[in-house]
Amino acid sequence: MGQNEKQIDMKQFYIFVQKEFYHVFRDRKSLLMLFGLPIAQIMLFGFALTNEIKDSKIVVVDYANDPISREIIQKLAASDQFQLQSSLMSHRAIESAFKKGTVNLALVFPGNFSTDLLAHNYAQIQIIADASDPNKANALTSYVNAIVADYQQQRINEARLPFQIIPEIRMLYNPELKGATNFVPGVMALVLVLICVLMTSISIVREKEMGTMEILLVSPFNPFLVIISKAIPYFVLSLVNLTVILILAVFLMEMPFEGSLLLFYVESSILIIAALSLGLLISNSTDSQQTAMLLSLMGMMIPTMLLTGFMFPIENMPLPLQLISNLIPSKWYYIIVKSIMIKGLGFSAIWKETLILVGMTAIFLFVSFKKFKIRLA
Repeated sequence: MGQNEKQIDMKQFYIFVQKEFYHVFRDRKSLLMLFGLPIAQIMLFGFALTNEIKDSKIVVVDYANDPISREIIQKLAASDQFQLQSSLMSHRAIESAFKKGTVNLALVFPGNFSTDLLAHNYAQIQIIADASDPNKANALTSYVNAIVADYQQQRINEARLPFQIIPEIRMLYNPELKGATNFVPGVMALVLVLICVLMTSISIVREKEMGTMEILLVSPFNPFLVIISKAIPYFVLSLVNLTVILILAVFLMEMPFEGSLLLFYVESSILIIAALSLGLLISNSTDSQQTAMLLSLMGMMIPTMLLTGFMFPIENMPLPLQLISNLIPSKWYYIIVKSIMIKGLGFSAIWKETLILVGMTAIFLFVSFKKFKIRLA
């Protein structure tokens, strides 16, 4: 008898899932929001936005270690645009720092820097920037060029001798400086969070307004399976949305995809589950679709846009906002996606961010179902 009850429950569960898919595809406004909004956002944000940068982290490899190189380093450290992290010993250490995401720019002085400058009135320095964010890379290299040019002019005025310091610029991960590499991961986070939270909360509140939710909850069918059956269609459709965005990014905007596709979808699924949990939490706290929509849009869209890091650099924000940004799941997803897609890194490079995202998802799930149980009591 117990086995028959389980079979009946699963059959009812499949029927609820099928019903929810029918609801979605019959509602043209829902379809427009699910598929029209992501495409419009990816086209808009991928081509239109720019940034302003300050207080970026840099490292220096000073093979010369002479008075002139140290003077330039001091000028960089004194600038508001830079925070000098440390002096490294080799190019290999620079590569490691970029992979960890701890620096935005590196400056390399060759061993013969002062000799060339004093003997030949000509010397080179190498600037290495993380161009996965092209706007930031461009801004930082421009700042370095301006500081070097200012030092160069100062030396010319003092010595009355013409000489030239030539920066050799190298852009990592995105040598063509395409803006899509910065905004596409951010739009992915925005779309997944907004669509999942908004559609899930509205779907459940709609049942409340129609008076059918109470009937479902007092029926012999497990009420938690009712909620899960409503979330599954939006989980599937979010993965479809993600695939559409990925195809547009790779084939239309020629954005590289260097990492594991499987890891990318696993990490995206974690964010989707977190967003669905938030939608469930909102639905348990509201009784109208308008209120649910307002909370979803204002409560999720604005923090995701402002505190994820793809529109405005988080390091430029006041410390309280920087701390608050750590509570936004899309911030960690944004870091993960950039590491996978652009840098081609594996799980070993993003396990910390993944652990944070999984922890947030578990908390959201627990609170959502706990709130739901309280409402049933």
